[in-house]
Amino acid sequence: MHPDIQKYNNNQIGESFLICSLLSEIIMENFPEAENKVWHAHPVWFLEGNPIVGYDKLKDCVRLLFWSGASFEEEELKIGTGKFKDASIRYANASQINKEDIIRWIEKSKVIQWDYKNIVKRKGVLERLV
Repeated sequence: MHPDIQKYNNNQIGESFLICSLLSEIIMENFPEAENKVWHAHPVWFLEGNPIVGYDKLKDCVRLLFWSGASFEEEELKIGTGKFKDASIRYANASQINKEDIIRWIEKSKVIQWDYKNIVKRKGVLERLV
């Protein structure tokens, strides 16, 4: 794991620390081929420069976000607003985390991707990667 992600996790307090630590452990274990770093102030994992999954501490919870998650057809993931294809789930307590769900979403994220890496070059237009 990138040292900046460990630092991010260590800066969390109480339940947020537990959630972030568990999420990073699950992601690292099931997504070892992904590059990982703190990007736009929160931990993110990438495939070939394309952001795939990340999490961030919000006011009262930790949000796990999949950049292409709206295409996963997963009821537990809430689709973001706007033109992007993201979906997320929020955790207020580490006991809410279902490891099997996250592993399934990670596996889907490896094959279902929208091209965020080139979104600026395409002037905001997202294309599905095949």
